[in-house]
Amino acid sequence: MREAVFVRRHADDWRALETRLREEHRPDPDALAEGYVRVGDDLAYAKTFYPGSPTAAYLNDLSAEVHRQVYRNRREERGRLKRFWTHEVPQAMYEARRAMVWALALFLLATSIGWVSSQRDAEFVRLILGDAYVEMSEANIAAGDPFAVYKSTRQDDMTAKITTNNIRVSFLAFIGVLVLGGALPVPGASIGTGWLLVSNGIMFGAFMHLFADQGLMGEFFRVVFIHGMPELSAIVIAGGAGLTMWNALLFPGTYPRLTAFRRGAKRGLKIVVALVPVFVYAGLLEGFVTRLTAMPAWLSWTIILASGAGVAAYFVILPYRLGRTASGADPSPLPA
Repeated sequence: MREAVFVRRHADDWRALETRLREEHRPDPDALAEGYVRVGDDLAYAKTFYPGSPTAAYLNDLSAEVHRQVYRNRREERGRLKRFWTHEVPQAMYEARRAMVWALALFLLATSIGWVSSQRDAEFVRLILGDAYVEMSEANIAAGDPFAVYKSTRQDDMTAKITTNNIRVSFLAFIGVLVLGGALPVPGASIGTGWLLVSNGIMFGAFMHLFADQGLMGEFFRVVFIHGMPELSAIVIAGGAGLTMWNALLFPGTYPRLTAFRRGAKRGLKIVVALVPVFVYAGLLEGFVTRLTAMPAWLSWTIILASGAGVAAYFVILPYRLGRTASGADPSPLPA
């Protein structure tokens, strides 16, 4: 490609790396190492196709500075754990923002399919949720306690079971595996991740319609969303993390495919690890709070809105602000 096109395509990445090098606090060693590899690839390309050019000279200087910083900061920095939660995870979310939008759209579309299918065919709910669950729910509704299922197990047992299952589902959504022969897991790229989002969305749509069909839509949201707000949000985010990893493998851009996949996997894994506390929180709510169906409506909605605000603040607003701050930094001198 022409040198001007090459510079235009990578200029933002180079500026972001320069900004990171100028930070007052010690830069993240992992981010520097990743930047060193990326600039090294760009430098090799520039030396091959634009030898002796200003671009090659600029990248050579930038690579040397990153190399110096990497080896100066090889020791693990103090406060790394804090930085992981305050910078690395939000940055990963910002970089994965398009995948997150696709994951949300896929889940909402599947939820709509589950709802409409249940509305048009009464047997669809049974197909998705199973006869036993539907009959139990109908019996609970007839008895005047629609959500008695949340009271049927000891609080601690339910919390442990739900939390473990949700974490398992989130990692499956992240890994996105297709199982062949019931035993051999094979990476299915974005297909496996997409299927888990679709299947969970259809199930949720059918589940929601089961209660809406009995005139319990408002009660459904008031009770189920106590734990459903953080739980469903985390499942969608885990799916987005999976999409960003596998899409990096499918569409590596200018990077070698393996390098792009490593970058996408590292970004996605940070997000999934950050979701573990969210699933623990959702499990505690489902085990101890959701069963309190007689609590005042204002308290239920306060919990729901607080959970939603917390998820939005950390996984949407903070990444957006950090990302905009980084991209809005003063531009460094780049070759024309």
